[in-house]
Amino acid sequence: MTFYDEIGGAETIRTIVHTFYVGVATDPVLRPMYPEADLGPAEERFFLFLSQYWGGPTTYSQQRGHPRLRMRHAPFAVTAEAREHWLTHFRAGLDAAALSPEQDAQFWDYVTHAATFMINTPG
Repeated sequence: MTFYDEIGGAETIRTIVHTFYVGVATDPVLRPMYPEADLGPAEERFFLFLSQYWGGPTTYSQQRGHPRLRMRHAPFAVTAEAREHWLTHFRAGLDAAALSPEQDAQFWDYVTHAATFMINTPG
């Protein structure tokens, strides 16, 4: 059983990602990093990425190739402040999913490390 299956699969990942994007939609730091007027496509890409990362379907790679996260985010100034805003909304998503403490800790550990890794602009 994969972590994806263990946490409830697509339904749980969708809850996390949707809650995250509800926050992003009105965030003054993060929203400008999403050039699309409709956040729906970004939400779907993030859902597919997280699903694949945690052991679900490989649709993300089939549609988009290797994730190349730093390269895909390079056009945007990802600062420590942006990281904090991103983590705030992701925390809300995890809270909405109501995972077990162990599952929550595993997911949170990954996203906090990933968010730090994505910083590409000092200040």
